[in-house]
Amino acid sequence: MAEQGLSRRSFLGASATIAAAACGGSLSRSPNVVLVITDDQGYGDLACHGNTALRTPNLDKFHGESVRFTDFHVDPLCAPTRAALLTGRYAYRTGVTAAYAGRSILRHDEITVANMLSAGGYRTGLFGKWHLGDNWPYRPNERGFDETVACWSGGVTQAADWWGNDYFDDTYYRNNVPEEFQGYCTDVFFDEGMRFIEENADRPFFLFLPTNAPHAPYWVHEKYSQPYVAMGVEEPRASFYGMIENIDDNFARLRAKLSELGLEDNTILIFMTDNGSSAGWRNGHNAGMRSGKGSNYDGGHRVPFFVRWPAGGIDGGRDVGSLAAHIDVVPTLIDLTGVSSPPIEFDGTSLVPVLTGQGAFPEGRTHFIQHQQVLRDGEYQMESPRPFYHSSVLTNRWRLVSGAELYDIKADPGQQNDVASQHPEIVSRLRREYERWWSDVTQRFDEYLEIPVGAADANPVRLTSFDWYTGGPPNQRVIQDAPSEGPWVDGFWAIEVARPGRYRMTLRERPPEADYPIDGKTGHLQVGDRQAEQQIPEGATSVAIEIDLEQGKTTMRASFWKPGLGRRGAYFVYVERLNGHG
Repeated sequence: MAEQGLSRRSFLGASATIAAAACGGSLSRSPNVVLVITDDQGYGDLACHGNTALRTPNLDKFHGESVRFTDFHVDPLCAPTRAALLTGRYAYRTGVTAAYAGRSILRHDEITVANMLSAGGYRTGLFGKWHLGDNWPYRPNERGFDETVACWSGGVTQAADWWGNDYFDDTYYRNNVPEEFQGYCTDVFFDEGMRFIEENADRPFFLFLPTNAPHAPYWVHEKYSQPYVAMGVEEPRASFYGMIENIDDNFARLRAKLSELGLEDNTILIFMTDNGSSAGWRNGHNAGMRSGKGSNYDGGHRVPFFVRWPAGGIDGGRDVGSLAAHIDVVPTLIDLTGVSSPPIEFDGTSLVPVLTGQGAFPEGRTHFIQHQQVLRDGEYQMESPRPFYHSSVLTNRWRLVSGAELYDIKADPGQQNDVASQHPEIVSRLRREYERWWSDVTQRFDEYLEIPVGAADANPVRLTSFDWYTGGPPNQRVIQDAPSEGPWVDGFWAIEVARPGRYRMTLRERPPEADYPIDGKTGHLQVGDRQAEQQIPEGATSVAIEIDLEQGKTTMRASFWKPGLGRRGAYFVYVERLNGHG
């Protein structure tokens, strides 16, 4: 895999020259790129979009100075949006079709915008939430980012995150090494981003700032939440709004830093969010849209997208109503920065003509949205792709929802009136377009995203229930609250044994920093058709099982057994290759 990674970088070109023709002028150096994306903040969670209860003066000011897209779409869930945003390709192509359960790992042969910009001479940094794989070679430092401070899993408090993180004074991973930080998570990520800007002010840089806030749990300092409580805003929306106001303050600090260093004019600054609102849309303001996060109605995937680059003629406060999407961002940045484009097919289209006001966007565009967190019999089933499930087919006028409901989005932006029976020809046409798309993007759906174990570059490896393919506990609260007398909770990992040899598997209910005794009598391990078990000493926090493994792709289960209860999955397993055979 390491060799494959080098070959991916080799065809990314090395040009660092700005395509001055993109904006009809010339610049002394390539533009910097700063991309801020918040987590679970919807289109209606901004004062500039009509929310009279929420204070976002700094984002409102940026809105007034930017080119802003009023019909911009992402995926309804965190990880798929990130996969499409960073590759310019539909998430279904990249292996990312859900927010966890083995389907939130970006396939290792995908090329990110960080790869492209790094190859073009940019210094690249990520500070915040990654959510596209917690193990080598899927982490951001292996995907084109030179510097990172990141939280693992789907964010703070989720299964692979440092145990006990609570948004304040937490431990994150600097270039994959755990480090303690002081302060609120959003403040920390912006602090690190601004440090990165200062240290790279004399060269082009790409700064990716994916905040964890305002994702649940809704924890923020009372100075941000209590003013909303005093206004009569109920929890958790009061804290959710407080988290957004904190982001707003940090965005102002970021802009001040760019201005102080004389970089603001030649920086492409983007603000967007990753899906619809989580806590803001119920009993709050949703900009007239239906539903929120996770939904295939517009409230689940239509988000703000503001862009400003004064030196490139992109500023001044202007709305663009053309249908656009996250898959367009990479082709756009390739155009604006002038770096060489790799020989891959983007699903997106460059937005440069409409950003600069020098052209129009195609009106006949059709865009597709879907995720695969399929709930059956109380459990998420990720392995069987279901066409039309949680899908939406979008054009400038129409929305075909789940393959059956049709909405005229111009006449009915709230999607209240299903007009499918009145326009059967439109339904048939959009279904045909969807079926062609589905057949194309699901060609590799049955491939697992194996986590390598025993590789020279990553030994040992930590596996967590976040990546169980059957959809195990995704966050620490579920793990902590799961009663020992509860039902069977189990899953399997897809792994790739990089080198044959003797392996030690250390099974835990919680990670070492939690120091928590196992509730079980025997530890069980199954790798492919090989099985082993080990008695658990009273009060032990872990149990180690050694097993000989052959090289190759396989699956692995680990569990604890307790008399009268049966088996329960081991939420954490540490895999270490000890030596070779013989």
